[in-house]
Amino acid sequence: MNPPAVALPTRPGSAFEAAARNGRVRRFYKAYGLTIGSEVVLPELEPTAPAEPDIEIAVRPIDFPEGALPNATAFRFEPRHQYLSWQAIGTFLISDATRIDIDPAPGIDDPLLAFPLLGPVLALALHQRGLLVMHASAIAVSGQSVIFMGDKGAGKSTMAGAMIRAGHLLLTDDVVALDLSNPSRPMILPGFPQLKLAADAADAIRIGQAEVRPQVHPQIEKAQHRLHDGFSGEAVPAARIYVLERSEWAAITQLPGAGALPAIIKFSYVARFGRQALVGDLASTHLGQCAQLAARIGVCRLEVPAAWIGSMKSST
Repeated sequence: MNPPAVALPTRPGSAFEAAARNGRVRRFYKAYGLTIGSEVVLPELEPTAPAEPDIEIAVRPIDFPEGALPNATAFRFEPRHQYLSWQAIGTFLISDATRIDIDPAPGIDDPLLAFPLLGPVLALALHQRGLLVMHASAIAVSGQSVIFMGDKGAGKSTMAGAMIRAGHLLLTDDVVALDLSNPSRPMILPGFPQLKLAADAADAIRIGQAEVRPQVHPQIEKAQHRLHDGFSGEAVPAARIYVLERSEWAAITQLPGAGALPAIIKFSYVARFGRQALVGDLASTHLGQCAQLAARIGVCRLEVPAAWIGSMKSST
C-alpha cells in the first residue's frame, strides 16, 4: 500500500517545489530505522507520516563525472558523492548519505528503478551513514536474530522464507544493516517486509501471508513477495551468523577465529564494489566494524543438502 499523496507548502529550492516541477508526488516511508521522503513510488517499503526525512530521494538530471559507456555499468566513489550508473536503468547519485538523486533511462518506470534503488544504492547510503551493511538475509527468532550469508544461489532468501513459514519474523532480505554503536550489543535494523524468491523456492515454501508483485522485467527471474504478516518492525540483537553452502549432508561447524573475519568482509555489501568504494577513512572504519562483529559473534558454516528444496516440495 502506498502512503497518501502529501500536499504541503512549497518554498523556493525545496524538495516539494522540485517534486511539483517534475510532476511527481513526494511520499514518506520508513526502513532501517530511517524516514525516507521519495518522489519514486516504493510500495515495497512501509508508509509513514510526513516528517523531516533522514534520506531524500528525488528525480532530476545527473551529469556523471566521466560519462557512462553505452550498454555499460559505471561507478564513481568520492568522499561525499557516490555515482552508480546502469545504462539500461539510469544513474543514481548519493550525496552526503542524506540524499539520493535519480536520472532514469528513457522509458524506465518506478518498479524497475526500485530494484537497484532498494538494493546496492540504498546499501551504499546506509554504509555511508556508518552502518555495517551485509549482503545477506536476517530473521528474528525469540527476541534475537540470525543472519544468513552466502554466494549467489546459496539460498539466503529461501532459508529466510522457510524460517518465516515456520513462524519466525523477517528482519530484512538482501540488505542487512547492523548498528554497532554499542560494541557489546550489535543490532540488526528492520528493513522492509519483502522477500525476493526464485520460482522453485517460492513453490517449495509457499508463504501464505505474502502477495506476489508483478514481474518488473523479463530478465529479472526472482519475484517480489510482499509480506502482510511475519515481519519484525523493531531492531533485534544479532546472535548468530551463518554462511550457507550446498552439501550432501546437513551440518553446522564453527569457523575458526581466523576464518570469521574474512567471511564477514567477503559478504559485506561494499565489498561488491571493491577497494574503490572505501574512500578516505571508510576503509579503516569498515575493517574495524567487520573485526568487531567477528570477535563478538563469530561465524558458522551451515551446510544445506542439495536435495533440501526437493524434500520441501514433497512435504507441502
